[in-house]
This record gives sequence, structure tokens and C-alpha cells, in this order.
Amino acid sequence: MKGSSLVIKVGTKAKNIRIIEGDHDIDCKIDGVGAMQLKSEFVKKA
Repeated sequence: MKGSSLVIKVGTKAKNIRIIEGDHDIDCKIDGVGAMQLKSEFVKKA
């Protein structure tokens, strides 16, 4: 993951997804990492 010391692999599932305003469109929680904000252009619906 760019700009972070944490590594999140492809296929990692996010929980508690919410749509928010701003540069990052998605607010979610990832097991083992915690709360995170993601850009919708890098997310795929499973």
C-alpha cells in the first residue's frame, strides 16, 4: 500500500464500508490493519 508501512494484499476484504466525501471515497475496516480510507478507483466489488 503506497504511503504506508502496512502491506495489504490483492483480494483482502474490507468490512463496514461507508461512502464519504473527499479525496478518498470509501471508509472501511480491514482485519489486522484497522480503519482505513480507500479510493474507489482501486476497489472491486466482490
